[in-house]
Amino acid sequence: MKDGFRIVPVIDLRHGEVVRARAGDRASYAPIVTPLAKGSSPGDVAQGLVAAIAARILYVADLDAIIDGRPPDLGSLAQVARACPGVQLWVDAGFSGGPGVDAFLAEGLGRPVIGSESQHDAALVRALGDRAVFSLDSRGAERMGPAELHDEPAYWPSEVIVMTLSRVGAGTGPDLDRLSEIREMSPATRLYAAGGVRGPADVAALEEIGVTGALVATAIHDGTLRR
Repeated sequence: MKDGFRIVPVIDLRHGEVVRARAGDRASYAPIVTPLAKGSSPGDVAQGLVAAIAARILYVADLDAIIDGRPPDLGSLAQVARACPGVQLWVDAGFSGGPGVDAFLAEGLGRPVIGSESQHDAALVRALGDRAVFSLDSRGAERMGPAELHDEPAYWPSEVIVMTLSRVGAGTGPDLDRLSEIREMSPATRLYAAGGVRGPADVAALEEIGVTGALVATAIHDGTLRR
């Protein structure tokens, strides 16, 4: 693994606990059991993940906000921030409008992630620019969210997550073909692969096609990837 390649650990929050993601079937996610923490509290699991990989960034998916449209779970996010001082949080809480993003930024709990699946058009992504990270979401062959966000790299900020939900926690490897296509569409964009990364061989394959980093959970919990 090259020094410049970033492994970004992931936690998924549901009802105040960390749950284990499997193939994007969010309704079936159960509280996580991991050797990195006792129990499934957000702070403990986040601390274990960050320590295991010496991470500088932690991605947090607030599933209650994404699925049910609830406000961000500020209590759990604050717990994570206290447990991981000096680590930047990338937070996807289903943001779909400017006021919600502004309110979140005012809390000082991290950098918002704007998922294409939560958007109605390209307005929010274009307005925020590099204040946010953009997540280009798909489930299998289905591109989630407005087509213009998938087709127009000019709308993207400098850092983009390529999220393949059907591969999350499934052990099938990253979608190298899709990542390569997006790399060709926008060579200057810093891409982060999300979904399917199993270990060092997948990391090497991502490096080979010019991907900047990868969002990973299962391979860290299972010990396949370490610092």
